[in-house]
Amino acid sequence: MPNFTNKVIDRLRYEKYKFLVDHHPRPVIEKIWLREFGYKPDWKHPRDPNEKIQWLICYGDTSQWPFLADKYRVREYVKQKGYGHLLPKLYGVWDDADDIDFETLPRQFVLKCNHDCGSYTIIDKSLGYDKVLVVSTLRSHTKQKYGYFFCEPHYNNIKPLIIAEEFLVFNNSISFSQIDYKVWCFEGKPYCIFTCHNRNASQLSISVYDLDWNVHPEYINTSSHYKDGSGAIPRPKVLKEMLLAAEDLSQDLHEARIDFYVANDQLFFGEITLTSAAGRMNYFAKDYLIELGNQIHLPLLK
Repeated sequence: MPNFTNKVIDRLRYEKYKFLVDHHPRPVIEKIWLREFGYKPDWKHPRDPNEKIQWLICYGDTSQWPFLADKYRVREYVKQKGYGHLLPKLYGVWDDADDIDFETLPRQFVLKCNHDCGSYTIIDKSLGYDKVLVVSTLRSHTKQKYGYFFCEPHYNNIKPLIIAEEFLVFNNSISFSQIDYKVWCFEGKPYCIFTCHNRNASQLSISVYDLDWNVHPEYINTSSHYKDGSGAIPRPKVLKEMLLAAEDLSQDLHEARIDFYVANDQLFFGEITLTSAAGRMNYFAKDYLIELGNQIHLPLLK
């Protein structure tokens, strides 16, 4: 999640900024960018993936972005591409959190909204849960226009829903959280794999691997939030399948992050992200950002 100042986020809540996010996002992006980085994006000659994502938001064809970023509707896309077998089981979908029938759901499952980030809740009935709190929290999320938070307009074009999916059981001594395998693709080709593990509210461990699963610690920036994953994640047995699926799912996209999970050596699709960290990633080293940006081929602005 981008570390934007509260002042910028508060300003985005004014109606004039909401209108700009939806219709003319460039000035809003420039204001945020100036506060975060001290300069404005180079619109005519964007270099790294951060600048190029902003370019795509303002000048690219983003007509398919709401469909692909929708955690519910993207399942249709995954099936169309022939990867329906990678989807976690879907137990239910609701417009209103009050309509969730917890009694019919299995012992373990995941509840999340389809239009935002961070709204997921893992439920294990054997451990107990606060139904009132869960419903209240989800209801609050469905009322939010996530695209206004960090100027990602395509999220505002997703109809908010709540979905219940299969909880993927994992057992390993490497990570106390599910391991995320994020395949970065440029112009329809996988380029690297970004992994996250030992994730909690305050920090996570990250690593970058090339397509042959060689780890590259020199490609990341560490901080109090982003810890060096030290190449702790072993090469997944399903790596070839993962890369093939990522390539097929990223076709016709200048850039996309295709996320996967692995449970009991079985590959599962997670989501497609078009604006990773809202296009303001600070966990890649500067030189590597330029290398990644060179893989994205955009037309020049006149």
